[in-house]
Amino acid sequence: MQLKRIFYLLIVVIGIASCNNDDNSVSTVEVQTLAETIVTDQDSINDFLDTHFYNYEDFANPEEDFDYKIIIDTIAGDNAAKLPLADFVETATLAVQVTEEEGYVDHTLYYIVAREGVGESPTIGDDAFVTYEGSLLDGTVFDSGTTPTVFNLSGVVRGFGNGVIKLKSGTGPIENGDGTVSYEDYGIGVVIMPSALGYYSSSTSTLIPSYSPLIFKIDLLSFLADTDSDEDGIPNIEEDLDGDGNLNNDNTDVDLEVSFFVANYNDSDDDGDGILTLDEISDDEGNIIKPYPDTDGDGTPDYLDADS
Repeated sequence: MQLKRIFYLLIVVIGIASCNNDDNSVSTVEVQTLAETIVTDQDSINDFLDTHFYNYEDFANPEEDFDYKIIIDTIAGDNAAKLPLADFVETATLAVQVTEEEGYVDHTLYYIVAREGVGESPTIGDDAFVTYEGSLLDGTVFDSGTTPTVFNLSGVVRGFGNGVIKLKSGTGPIENGDGTVSYEDYGIGVVIMPSALGYYSSSTSTLIPSYSPLIFKIDLLSFLADTDSDEDGIPNIEEDLDGDGNLNNDNTDVDLEVSFFVANYNDSDDDGDGILTLDEISDDEGNIIKPYPDTDGDGTPDYLDADS
């Protein structure tokens, strides 16, 4: 699935070319800077928000047979009096760095909570159980998961993960008596993101051109609180050392050149000293010690301190 591409693997591509099998012609995508892209993306998203609506009336007064699916359409004709998406969206600001030269640039994530859900909200480090549909602003659907799927919210594009955490889970699983289960009262929402919170310059398929803003409709069924992806005894969310909500830029290995792409939440030896993190925070009986041990008293826990 397209969504399983991890955001921190996205890089700026000098040129993206594709060959046509019929005439061997080459088409090239012009490389854009992050500053250029955010302007064009913002214009496209603002226009979309002003000219489209979702079925907010269905969610406000659901009929008995309502399927609780978000439908987005153009404000025109019989729908000319509908309220635009711009009247409903909330925003979150996420700092994005694509190249060291450009540094961090703030990007706006737009989201609508059509139904909040009755449970709790996951953290950006948790595994979430969701159904979803991804599309371009022109309505082209490039990916969908109608069967509930588990994603780690830091292992998907940033706009998706940070959209899911705005929702709350539902109740379930509920046994249906036919071998299947279902969920009720789960959170339902839509996120709209600039390309740098999606796939940016990486064209992941013929359906997603480079520098494409994206839309995801999301149902949050449930999630695993305090997910520990690397099973090192430390919940993923605690491995966000700088507290910026991005787990993929936290890496304390000694040799960064070797371990650059192994963020702490996926690294069982966070300081790269050859001793497993779990061993550095556990007693002889295997019980995790809190606060985490700091043998030399320098303020850095042993599992982050290769000198300990």
